[in-house]
Amino acid sequence: MEITERRDDEIREGRDSTNIDTIKSQYVTNSFSDERYSRELKDGLHPLRYKFAIWYTRRTPGVRSQTSYEDNIKKIVEFSTVEGFWACYCHLARSSLLPNPTDLHFFKDGIRPLWEDAANCNGGKWIIRFSKVVSARFWEDLLLALVGDQLDDAENICGAVLSVRINEDIISVWNRNASDHQAVMGLRDSIKRHLKLPHAYVMEYKPHDASLRDNSSYRNTWRG
Repeated sequence: MEITERRDDEIREGRDSTNIDTIKSQYVTNSFSDERYSRELKDGLHPLRYKFAIWYTRRTPGVRSQTSYEDNIKKIVEFSTVEGFWACYCHLARSSLLPNPTDLHFFKDGIRPLWEDAANCNGGKWIIRFSKVVSARFWEDLLLALVGDQLDDAENICGAVLSVRINEDIISVWNRNASDHQAVMGLRDSIKRHLKLPHAYVMEYKPHDASLRDNSSYRNTWRG
């Protein structure tokens, strides 16, 4: 399955323009690389606070090992501007077209989507399970919040993952510090607010060290 299949008519020029304006309104320039910021402005582009990378994993059956897992992760694109985000995102296949099991990882540049990465090893993730009918919409809303720097305590957010499974799709947001309970719960509230998450949805949290111990991403979580 080609990861770069063009999305259907849901993405239109008018919608793109509106979302670009939303993202532009969220700029925070004090974390920019001055060189990158100046270069992108000179080119007539709209720099993001963070540079991002999108990774793709087509999981293979069997027990997860660090070596095999890292071998399966492929970085497919990176970007640092509003225009770059939409150029990439509009050509990504929708979740309904991805094979099972597949993971899409949307992370800040320099952070690998691995539990063992230095930015992730002390952190964890909030997990939300969606039916396949609605997962694409919530995934898009989450990415816009990340790119637009709209979630609270953005410095402690590492990235997000869309996990395509047989009967559901799972969205998770990774943070740096699982032991900071106040920050963890604040991130939960921010996700709920920006996704306008219905009360029926349950959010679960799991520290990455627990995932390493039981070799599982989504078992043995606790509910927030």
